[in-house]
Amino acid sequence: MPELFADMFISVDGSAVGTRSPGYFGYYGPDLGRWIDAQQARPHLDVMGRKTYQELASLPEEHRDTSWERMIEQPTIVFSRTLTQADWPGVELSAQDAVHEVRRLKQTGDVDLRTVGSLSLVQQFLQAGLVDHLRLMVFPLVIGLTGERPLFEHVADFELRLQGQSVLDQRIVLLDYRPGGPPPYAS
Repeated sequence: MPELFADMFISVDGSAVGTRSPGYFGYYGPDLGRWIDAQQARPHLDVMGRKTYQELASLPEEHRDTSWERMIEQPTIVFSRTLTQADWPGVELSAQDAVHEVRRLKQTGDVDLRTVGSLSLVQQFLQAGLVDHLRLMVFPLVIGLTGERPLFEHVADFELRLQGQSVLDQRIVLLDYRPGGPPPYAS
């Protein structure tokens, strides 16, 4: 059965977005690039929301690299009730409920699903218990004053089981978790 991988880039204090932060919070390096390329090379279906799709589709030419080129060719489902067309060749637009559709794809599909950004979708998938792997890429900075949108805002308490960890570019920590049930104190 396909699994859902939710990949999130966050600051140490848990923000997925900063008002002044560039892509990758300004910490892009060769290890991170290899990790991104390896993830794009695995057979999967990319899952994203409208905002993420529009942001990635409008990247200036100087920020487009081989992993970006591969991503636009990758089969992708973009959840939006307002988009009527997409420029990427592999995109399918869906106005369906994302939770319902991802649940269906996990039951009937034949490849894993992987979120690309899309914080609100990841929060919905966590809340619905659909995430099989929560992979947190923790960048070495605190953006307390300029950070926005905490990753776990509006998500119920749950336990995480560590599946693996690594350090990329001697500064970025990658944590691979399996979400579990309620935390021990809840029982």
